[in-house]
Amino acid sequence: MKLTILGCHSATPRTNTNPTSQVLEIKNHMFLIDCGEGTQVELRRNKVKFSRIKRVFISHLHGDHYFGLIGLVSTFQLLTRETELHIYGPKGIKDIILLQLKLSESWTSYSLVFHELTSKKSELIFEDDKVEVYTIPLKHRVYTNGFLFKEKENERKLDINAVLNANINVAYYRKLKQGADVENEDGVLIDNALVTKDPLPPKSYAFCSDTVYNEDIIPIIKNATVLYHESTFLDKNEDLCKRTKHSTARHAAIIAKKSNVENLILGHFSTRYNGYEEFENEAKEEFNNVLLAKDGRSFEF
Repeated sequence: MKLTILGCHSATPRTNTNPTSQVLEIKNHMFLIDCGEGTQVELRRNKVKFSRIKRVFISHLHGDHYFGLIGLVSTFQLLTRETELHIYGPKGIKDIILLQLKLSESWTSYSLVFHELTSKKSELIFEDDKVEVYTIPLKHRVYTNGFLFKEKENERKLDINAVLNANINVAYYRKLKQGADVENEDGVLIDNALVTKDPLPPKSYAFCSDTVYNEDIIPIIKNATVLYHESTFLDKNEDLCKRTKHSTARHAAIIAKKSNVENLILGHFSTRYNGYEEFENEAKEEFNNVLLAKDGRSFEF
């Protein structure tokens, strides 16, 4: 599982900071999460192939999280894209994008498939044989969701020496990976546990931006491999959280600790601050495994 941060700052873009956008590579999927201004430039800078992006997840309709979407949709058209693009986001995202395309007479030749979200409870919004994606209802100034990306249980691994010694036909290897007991060439039933190894545990990624401190999300993100949680402010500006419906680095760390996640990535930093060591130090007073998002930084888990 690989996460590439394209932008991790709040409010307006600057020459050296970008608003929220990131790419998650998980089980051969490449998901784009949020699409602030400049996202397509950062995709190019980070050598992300546009053609691999088939699903975009938009957390909410504040500009620093989706203003780059119409540009990306238009660029896909200029590049003669043919593959349909699925867009998941709050109700209204379809009207916004289609109105822009209509008024500019720039209809796409590829299909745009919108999945508008309205539920205030966590729901499954995408599933295939490898991955599930759930919403994480957040508390912000407008309707907002985070997203939980979960790998499905991995297949068992063959202990090839044990398999060969057990005289099992290659035709049964697939069943062994799926956990079944099989008969060998001599008609003897072979216990799966004797010829396979436990799979790697499935990984999960929880994206939470923007939100005020909200313990309601804890059951949803419990035991996640990685939590990205907004940390717009430091303790010294905590008074701003109530008005803006944002969190501090300490808030993010407390959520991480109570959720028993393995790693916490801090992001959505206010541009009022010149450096980010204070965010890390503040969070580490509550939780140990703290990482700092940075435009262009990749994490592999």
